Amino acid sequence: MPKAIITVEGLGKRYVIDHQKQRRGGATFRETLTEKVGSLLRRPSGEEAGKGQGKNSKEEFWALRDLNFEVHQGEVLGIVGRNGAGKSTLLKVLSRITEPTSGTVRIAGRVASLLEVGTGFHPELTGRENIFLNGAILGMAKTEIAKKFEEIVDFAGVERFLDTPVKRYSSGMYVRLAFAVAAHLEPEILIVDEVLAVGDADFQKKCLGKMQNVAASEGRTVLFVSHNMPAVRKLCTRGLLLERGTLKLAGTVDEIVAGYADSGAGNTYSNEAASSKPHIVAARVLTDPLMTDGDVDIRVEWELPNDLPGVKIGLGLNTSEGQRIFDCAPEDYGAKSPHTKGRHSAILRIPAGSLLAKEYFVSIGIWRESTLFEHIDPALHLTVARGTTGPYSHESGRDGLVNINCRWIFENS
Repeated sequence: MPKAIITVEGLGKRYVIDHQKQRRGGATFRETLTEKVGSLLRRPSGEEAGKGQGKNSKEEFWALRDLNFEVHQGEVLGIVGRNGAGKSTLLKVLSRITEPTSGTVRIAGRVASLLEVGTGFHPELTGRENIFLNGAILGMAKTEIAKKFEEIVDFAGVERFLDTPVKRYSSGMYVRLAFAVAAHLEPEILIVDEVLAVGDADFQKKCLGKMQNVAASEGRTVLFVSHNMPAVRKLCTRGLLLERGTLKLAGTVDEIVAGYADSGAGNTYSNEAASSKPHIVAARVLTDPLMTDGDVDIRVEWELPNDLPGVKIGLGLNTSEGQRIFDCAPEDYGAKSPHTKGRHSAILRIPAGSLLAKEYFVSIGIWRESTLFEHIDPALHLTVARGTTGPYSHESGRDGLVNINCRWIFENS
């Protein structure tokens, strides 16, 4: 068996959240200054001390708790979990961006990380300068970086902007160059977060191919975090499923994908957390019960932080194994997704007779041109039962994933 290149034992990461009493409309400068001066002059004790705790209290939050696992050389490990499971925190610890609170992490090799747009590059430096800077950080000599330079630039497709400060790059350009640098400067360990979702579909496919190649041909180790289960299944052979900061399951990629599908997807989805980008707020299956001979109605609610012409919302239907059956957006049927600032909602109706008596999962995405703002997969879980009336109540011997309303035209009869 290949040697362990990453060993994690008893890993925990704790954050302390400082809660402060909020005033409606916010505190004025005078109120804040008066309170600060008053707190310096007072010597709280007894009842007064107890009151003070009501205004300012601290809460401990464990983003990770007691994780234990190994990653072997040349392995492509998928790390999956719902939002808030601790995936990004784990990658930051493995990338040495943040220190663990407890436990140990042993890493044998250089690590290159692609965690979020804005990480790893100096915004005032040009693309060319950042390539050499990142190579130097990885411990490479200038001559080594120069040998890889043309390959990096060709992969990223940013030749025209090499001598432009990266602060002027679009998010897609930034990610293309950041991934090209991370993948080509030969680290022993490549860590890639969901950040690839901001790239276009062709570039995502190109990145997946590169990660497969560096693992299979070059023996490097890849850690891949994604909500895209088909991509995880295609790229990885083994995985970890995180849930609320703990390791719920470690196993084959099929076991992990199945576990992820069952780890919270139901007939409702909700995420009211504030966000500075377009995001899904809620989703719900309105139809009850779900039957093959009835319509299936799904309501989706999303929010735009500002006007965004061209933004689109869409749903996809997948098998329980993560295979895409179909996807659709309002634009596919002559309608347009709302683009004004604020909260919007829509209902997708899947006509009666379209679905077989099977389990399905619904993914939801919101995007604009080649930029994917959010992709939740799975967001909802459908269990469709056999109908009691009509042609779709008799499915014995029928194979496939969905029903198609075919029409037969008999000739010469």
